Amino acid sequence: MAHTTLGKAGHEVSGIARGAKNDRARMPRIFRRVGITALAITLLAGAATPAVATAGSRAVPKAAAEQDRPELQKAIQELVDAGYAGMQMRVNDQRGEWVGSAGVRKLGQSAKPPTNGRFRIGSTTKNFVATLMLQLVADGKVRLDGPVADYLPEFRLDRRITVRMLLQHTSGLFNFAGGEVYDDGTYVPGIPWQGKEWVDKRFHTYQPEELVRLALSKPAKFEPGTNWSYSNTNYVLARLLIEKVTGRPYGEEMKRRILRPLHLRDTMVPGTRTDIPGPHAHGYHRYEDAGQWKVIDVTRQNPSWISSAGEMISTTKDLHTFFSALNSGKLIPTELLAEMRKPHPKSAGLFGRYGLGLYVQDTGPNCVGTLLNHNGSNNGYGALMYSTPDGKMTMTASITMGDAAIDQAQVFPKVLEKLLKKVFCGRQAEPAYGAEPAQPTS
Repeated sequence: MAHTTLGKAGHEVSGIARGAKNDRARMPRIFRRVGITALAITLLAGAATPAVATAGSRAVPKAAAEQDRPELQKAIQELVDAGYAGMQMRVNDQRGEWVGSAGVRKLGQSAKPPTNGRFRIGSTTKNFVATLMLQLVADGKVRLDGPVADYLPEFRLDRRITVRMLLQHTSGLFNFAGGEVYDDGTYVPGIPWQGKEWVDKRFHTYQPEELVRLALSKPAKFEPGTNWSYSNTNYVLARLLIEKVTGRPYGEEMKRRILRPLHLRDTMVPGTRTDIPGPHAHGYHRYEDAGQWKVIDVTRQNPSWISSAGEMISTTKDLHTFFSALNSGKLIPTELLAEMRKPHPKSAGLFGRYGLGLYVQDTGPNCVGTLLNHNGSNNGYGALMYSTPDGKMTMTASITMGDAAIDQAQVFPKVLEKLLKKVFCGRQAEPAYGAEPAQPTS
């Protein structure tokens, strides 16, 4: 995703909030509690359809979904009305499962985005990678507070950089996708990750080692462990470490440990594959070329430019299954799940504070309390993945960019706040609706 843009290429709002500086005074109330990062918001950025039953939930007939949850359909329509091309969303809670979509599947056509459609999940990939790494920690193959240099000596990393620092974004390593703004105001670019430069190179193949070496050729942003800064380099190093200790490509290890056990048949690590197989909505990228604004369909792209920091493809159903399983304690031991949920105090931003591969957000007493999330984006696409700490209430969604000129810094935080309030506040938080609001577990 991209944070110049909520998520520097490979950050949280890839394309969904480009080039804007966050201002506390402009932030919706639900987010002020957790502050805002110094990063610009980066790469994260119809009627309801029948739901499909999943483990622990019941199918909601189309009519029931439309009658019982009109507020959810209205919420996703409001996002489309704000200028996004389309959205599909899935909510699982005490009332069952609701699925809906709004907008268009492809510009110039009337069909809505498929509610079972695949999409590029951008930096949501990081939560999968962090989970995989913590499984290796649980197996004794990796030491969470061990030097990364012990596993990857070929890069001659500062020995103070630990595995925890990679997952937590406290290594200080230069961000290869998105570049860095240093304390003196100097901006140093990395690889092309947006605009005409990226459009021209969107089918180029990058090797993960190449991305890491580029980052290491640039000055570190700070001394290891002394601060927090979102860097995609951390998660490419995590990939290489996983491959070193397992002897397998990380995509194969992901299948073996997470995708197959959870039956995530529509989730994939694409590598250099450029298409999105199966049903999907199209994503678009708006950029300036020679003084003229252009829009191009970027559904097909080579995601090796973001690698394990944001390349995966999934569906709202698979993201629900995965994040619910993780937060209910089915994927990593309790003590490591607690470590994952310990947020760094200097990491406050739009999505909360960052732990190990996920954000911890306080929605306040009138909502569900603590929310866990890792959103993401990959030029043209945005992904939302939220859960209560017990994994029993989730919201997963895909947002596709279109041809509208959207001020991401102004628009996205507002529509996100409205969406979260509709899903996790109000009736959802009342005792009569279900259980008491979930509390932090760490």
